[in-house]
Amino acid sequence: MNPNLSRLQAYPFERLRQLFASVQPNPAFTPISLGIGEPRHAAPELVKQAYCDAILHSGGLSVYPATAGDASLRSAITQWLQRRYGLPLSSAQILPINGSREALFAFAQTVLQPRADGQAALVVCPNPFYQIYEGAAYLAGAEPFFVNSDPQRNFAQDWDSVPQAVWSRTQLLFVCSPGNPAGAVMPLSEWAKLFDLSDRYGFVIASDECYSEIYFRDEAPLGGLEAAAKLGRSDFKNLVSFTSLSKRSNVPGMRSGFCAGDAALIKQFLLYRTYHGSAMSPVVQAASAAAWNDESHVVDNRAKYRAKFAQVTPMLSSVLDVALPDAGFYLWAKVKGSDTDFARELLANYNVTVLPGSFLAREAHGSNPGAGRIRMALVAETDECVEAAGRIVQFVQSRA
Repeated sequence: MNPNLSRLQAYPFERLRQLFASVQPNPAFTPISLGIGEPRHAAPELVKQAYCDAILHSGGLSVYPATAGDASLRSAITQWLQRRYGLPLSSAQILPINGSREALFAFAQTVLQPRADGQAALVVCPNPFYQIYEGAAYLAGAEPFFVNSDPQRNFAQDWDSVPQAVWSRTQLLFVCSPGNPAGAVMPLSEWAKLFDLSDRYGFVIASDECYSEIYFRDEAPLGGLEAAAKLGRSDFKNLVSFTSLSKRSNVPGMRSGFCAGDAALIKQFLLYRTYHGSAMSPVVQAASAAAWNDESHVVDNRAKYRAKFAQVTPMLSSVLDVALPDAGFYLWAKVKGSDTDFARELLANYNVTVLPGSFLAREAHGSNPGAGRIRMALVAETDECVEAAGRIVQFVQSRA
């Protein structure tokens, strides 16, 4: 077996299951989970219809799919990029993927390589972070280097704190904007800094943008490719962005998205994926094209989240240190005392599940930046989220 498998840590939700193993939830309350970021709004009818039509009429189950995707899907993706970001990308700069999780992991295996000096390559990650970044680094034979977020700076990473010796060994940088769990959006100035570092040290930037279409400000979040174009980097050198339909269109079970950027990197990633067997089902491709071609369901979905957060955030901010994020569907709240104790006691007393923030981060540079915080995924319908918020308010007040 690959010895690096032993370096993988339990996924946050497995750790949550272990944390709750001895907890007896209060049966007086129906269970409500705010623990996992799984969209629970209804999938769009047009996507379901396209999926069914592809099965019944197109013969989509009778042919092997092309890893690069068919013409209709690639056209839908390029048109969406033009509408959303004003970017006229070519087909050589995009690639369909089976959801952002598998692609982020596989991309690291494509990019990372042994160093001539025998030292492990480094993968720089935000902290807290999406655990796939860490696992991708380990299984490619690299080491993660975590950059802690700063709650005093809207949970931005302090890239200036990274030593030159780290940057010189870095081959891949993962960024997430809008961020998970805090929902912060990287400004153009931060992108300019990262592009400068990439030019200086030669590393690749993988930009995780799966929350880009759920936002609360008037202006849509800045994307990595958009930032590059604004800064005169229309070739997207050493940059690949990843996005998904899971959150945008409420179809996590489809496992569909795309990556786009540096054509040279996309070409090599296509080669990897051809051998890896990562072609998207023709049925999923047809449904995905329908989703990318329609914006009305995305606008409706965003309105639901805005209305939900407008009700829930003031309730929770009355008892917790929490504020409306820039984007995404999480609330990232500071609690008194241990985040794991808070989660266990909340479940035991009020049958509400939240995720301890320390499970989403690592001890780095003397601290775990997720400790003392909880992540709440407001993915259920509004009434259920409001009910959960009311219980949390009662719980916090009872602990005071």
